[in-house]
Amino acid sequence: MFSAIARVFRTPDLRRKIAFTLGIIAIYRLGAHVPTPFVDFPNVQQCLDQSGGTEGLLSLVNLFSGGALLQLSIFALGVMPYITATIIVQLLRVVIPHFETLYKEGQAGQAKLTQYTRYLTIALALLQSTTLVTVARSGQLFGSAGVPECQQLLTNDIWWAQLLMIITMTAGTGLVMWFAELVTERGVGNGMSILIFTSIAATFPGAMLSILNARGVEVFLLVLAVSIVIVALVVFVEQSQRRIPVQYAKRMVGRRTYGGTNTYIPIKVNMAGVVPVIFASSLLYIPALIAQFNQPQPGQEPAAWVTWISQYLTRGDHPLYMLIYFLLIIGFAYFYVAITFNPVDVADNMKKYGGFIPGIRAGRPTAEYLDYVLTRITLPGSIYLGLIALLPLVALATVGANQNFPFGGASILIIVGVGLETVKQIDAQLQQRHYEGLLR
Repeated sequence: MFSAIARVFRTPDLRRKIAFTLGIIAIYRLGAHVPTPFVDFPNVQQCLDQSGGTEGLLSLVNLFSGGALLQLSIFALGVMPYITATIIVQLLRVVIPHFETLYKEGQAGQAKLTQYTRYLTIALALLQSTTLVTVARSGQLFGSAGVPECQQLLTNDIWWAQLLMIITMTAGTGLVMWFAELVTERGVGNGMSILIFTSIAATFPGAMLSILNARGVEVFLLVLAVSIVIVALVVFVEQSQRRIPVQYAKRMVGRRTYGGTNTYIPIKVNMAGVVPVIFASSLLYIPALIAQFNQPQPGQEPAAWVTWISQYLTRGDHPLYMLIYFLLIIGFAYFYVAITFNPVDVADNMKKYGGFIPGIRAGRPTAEYLDYVLTRITLPGSIYLGLIALLPLVALATVGANQNFPFGGASILIIVGVGLETVKQIDAQLQQRHYEGLLR
């Protein structure tokens, strides 16, 4: 393994790409600690120490920003607007036929969809930065209404100061998007995924240190051992796939013979990735958000439905919250797989090029067979997603960790997925220059 790593750094082109990627990562992490203008940084740090983070969707956004959101830095929004814009554009392919046509046009259509995604990212960044500044100005960012420091997060709340903060955060999102494209073009590839990887990995030391300080060395070592097992299991499931054999008949084009080959369609156990976890977290945060804006005046009793939501749908360690979260992930997993994988299109493409599944007729029977296999394999994949997503909530109830517990939920799925993909890309680039790659 060490000789393979040495070959990577002895290859000038790969060495430059890795150095460029590490430089972009360093700038990105530096920007995550640079406060936005008119932010009272000492008060923000004091509130962070007292609250230990937050819950709900804000916790997920803070995780994807590497902790920059709650610090109100220039990169506070991180990559979340781009992720949301990408998911929205994918969903719009089902609703808007023009988007589906662009998707099928190849590289030119993909470039147009990427341009739409950029525009939507800036629009979402503008909306989210406005919301973030408004929440910070109201003193509800940390949910610590009784702490005076958390009520004074801004040094100046005049309208032009807030406008400057919104413009700064929106520009920071555009800069992060540009960083990701630079890593994709000049670095090792998968720029946005690597920045997400960096943001989440940056929270690991702090989360583990908080467990060590709160529960002692024994619990820390136990969590570390369980985490190694979890990572191994996630790697195993993420690499698991059902391979459906496909044969192509021979055909003559001019004087040449094409086809006659055997291949397969790889259907992953977890085709939906981390998207169902994001969808479920976002949907569960809506009732808590509605209840937050319907709090009673001082001295008045809250409404019954506000009390019920506050008791059952805001605490991550409540069994009802866990059950609803688990069922939502399973439902969204089926929903997202049905959108991203179309058995009819796959069957038509196979039929067009003379391909068929042994024992299955081409055309509609092939589409029905693929849909049958996809439905069955999505069930264990969705259950696996639900169990992994519940790990931070279980840790919240047992170990006393917060919802940013690193070895579970969206964090471990992204860390493992991006890590495996990056290693594969480096291995492929190394094999172009040497007989041996990074992996054996």
